[in-house]
Amino acid sequence: MSDAVDPSYRWNGAELDLDAYLARIGYDGERTPTLATLRGLVYAHTTTIPFENLEIILGRGVPLDMESLQDKLIRRPRGGYCYEQVGVFAAALERLGFEFTGISGRVVMGAHGLLPATHALLRVRTADDPHAWLVDVGFGAGPLEPVALTAGRGEFALGAWRFELDLAYGPVGEEEWTLRQFGRDGWIDRYTFTVNPQYRIDYVVGSHYVATAPRSPFNQRPFVQRFLPAAHHVLDDTTWTTAYPDGTEEVRELEVAELPKVLAEVFDIELDAADSARLVRAEWPAAVAKRAR
Repeated sequence: MSDAVDPSYRWNGAELDLDAYLARIGYDGERTPTLATLRGLVYAHTTTIPFENLEIILGRGVPLDMESLQDKLIRRPRGGYCYEQVGVFAAALERLGFEFTGISGRVVMGAHGLLPATHALLRVRTADDPHAWLVDVGFGAGPLEPVALTAGRGEFALGAWRFELDLAYGPVGEEEWTLRQFGRDGWIDRYTFTVNPQYRIDYVVGSHYVATAPRSPFNQRPFVQRFLPAAHHVLDDTTWTTAYPDGTEEVRELEVAELPKVLAEVFDIELDAADSARLVRAEWPAAVAKRAR
């Protein structure tokens, strides 16, 4: 794009401290817009920066400006949900010269009926490969690598984790992709998505809905994830689940007082004393509802 293009179409790459970001995720490879670089960045980001909604639970907003994102996800041992994570990753891709657009997905995970498109994704092209690639660094559960947007792929593995990608067509011929994943209940639709371009302002709107809508699950209880090559840790309210690529799981119920310690030791999220105390008071809606029973 030329310098005359409305900056709303850009991804704040000039504001990103690229060296600090790459150090945060432990990436020390090439800084060229190639497929190898993209794979390295996706792997490093998804296995380093956790997914979390704790700012909402702690009664604060979720700003998406680059300074706020860098302070939280890069300078501090914290994480973020999809809009925050994609904001940082897109800025890095822009700095490194990749061609990409934002896209949005409708998370399914066994739900019925039409749900809003509230999951931020990226569609990326590299300088040395003809494919378009789906990049999902903000779901909290991988994939560990970009996924080629190729119809008819069937089942494939990224690391030890199994996925399927299908392409269907809507009533006026529009493309609708579905990413499936293998887990405890076998194969399940993770989300559907189209490749209609999304921009930062679209993600601001989506983030506001996720953070504030009464029906949003993310303002009801803590939801935190840490994804690793051989294990996926999930904290849902006070239930800590560790899922493995073969579909098996280990589940433990925590006391609220244990949350700050588990967040630090398992999820690599360190809260200060004030936020730890506030979390332990268990004032989020799901906890209040439990106490009222």
